[in-house]
Amino acid sequence: MYVYILQSEKTKKYYCGQTQDLVRRLYRHNSGLEPYTKSGLPWKLVISFEVNDRAASMKLEKSIKKRGIRRYLEDHKLV
Repeated sequence: MYVYILQSEKTKKYYCGQTQDLVRRLYRHNSGLEPYTKSGLPWKLVISFEVNDRAASMKLEKSIKKRGIRRYLEDHKLV
């Protein structure tokens, strides 16, 4: 499983999600197949984290979103 952070090249907003297939998921975001990210095309992958299982991915995704994606990236010096 992966937890990933995307940034819209159009709006500069961030999106955080989780998936088992990172390449397929990024393709879906950039093809406009995901309603929530459709308006921010194109999206670039900022970072991804590989985790052991769905429970771990849900926990990490929740902690990133709770802190705020941009603040999380700044706190961990990822941007």
